[in-house]
Amino acid sequence: MDKNFIFQLLDRIKGSKIEEVEISTDDIKIKVKQYVAPKKVVQQVSSNQNLPVIDNQTPVPIEEKKEEEKKEKKEEKKYHIIKSPLVGTFYRAPSPGAPPFVEEGDIVSKGQVLCIIEALKVMNEIESDIEGKVIKILVENGQPVEYGQELFYIEPIK
Repeated sequence: MDKNFIFQLLDRIKGSKIEEVEISTDDIKIKVKQYVAPKKVVQQVSSNQNLPVIDNQTPVPIEEKKEEEKKEKKEEKKYHIIKSPLVGTFYRAPSPGAPPFVEEGDIVSKGQVLCIIEALKVMNEIESDIEGKVIKILVENGQPVEYGQELFYIEPIK
């Protein structure tokens, strides 16, 4: 079973209604679970109908919440987003104790390694596909990542 087969399998599962796939051969066993985002719970506060409670947090005025969402989407649009091409474990450095590939604020060039994602005992280097400034690193070192998960915000250099 080669790496291309695994990537093709991940591409087919992405966007489908399949939540879990398990494939076994004599040499290898692969189990893929697709991340399904939990649905947000919205409850109305009886004292003021304009204040929903979201995920058991403090009530927030509807208008204020919409403005925050618009602001977040605007910020995301001005940045280029690097997403995980596979499921695995995110590493910021080539080895324990080594300095990270990049830090927030660093200028990166196209093709520069940003991180490593370990999948099936294979270290996959994730490279920048644009030249720009690293604005935000969205994942902590050693954390699991899902296919398509946002990893970095990069501000393009014009």
